[in-house]
Amino acid sequence: MEVIRLDQVSLWRRTQEEFSYDLKKTLLSIVEGKYRKSAKKLVLDKIDFVVEQGEKVGIIGANGSGKSTLLKIISGILKSTSGTVRVRGKIAPLIELGAGFDPEISVRDNILLYGVLLGFSQDEMRKRTQSILEFAELQDYILVPVKGLSSGMVARLGFAIATEIQPDILILDEVLSVGDESFRSKCKQRIDKFWNCDATVLVVSHDLGFIKQSCQRAIWLDRGTIRTTGKASEVVDCYLKSV
Repeated sequence: MEVIRLDQVSLWRRTQEEFSYDLKKTLLSIVEGKYRKSAKKLVLDKIDFVVEQGEKVGIIGANGSGKSTLLKIISGILKSTSGTVRVRGKIAPLIELGAGFDPEISVRDNILLYGVLLGFSQDEMRKRTQSILEFAELQDYILVPVKGLSSGMVARLGFAIATEIQPDILILDEVLSVGDESFRSKCKQRIDKFWNCDATVLVVSHDLGFIKQSCQRAIWLDRGTIRTTGKASEVVDCYLKSV
């Protein structure tokens, strides 16, 4: 059964120049007759692929090829400019760990909030709070506002929540670099559990050995388009020959 389908998905995004082009500068440029429309960049171009339930799919490619953007499109964080995205099941996106946290409220309240955003009830998240805190090694910070945590602590908390709830689809973007060596080892052990069950996993990683050994299939993105897709070992070898 297919759980993810992308048909002709494209995304245009504003360039950094456009983001820095505020209203005052725009009005001034119009008055001076120097106004020009800000540029946009084609980040993803007519992406087509299907992922079946339980598949483990690696996404590889050079920096800037659109890998993380593709994961955000599938997760619903970004909306495609054109094309259709269909996803069946609950997704836990480990992309920008902790991006959904409210820095002003406590760790405990953020656990409840984050869980609700992922589609789980507050009662269920309350039952899982202690386990999440223990895994993230943040038992002593339960009442501390998230803004009082280090970036590493926030990343650990995001990882602990997203993997505690055992979603139908797990989306990973270089998350094995979180924390120190001891915590990374814990992360890998937890992620290994998803490989041994029916969960569908999409993973972006520059660790091509991991993709080759752990994924059934790989997708090679090159400048926003799919260069090739197929058996993970074959796609990785093809990519390595090209670089």
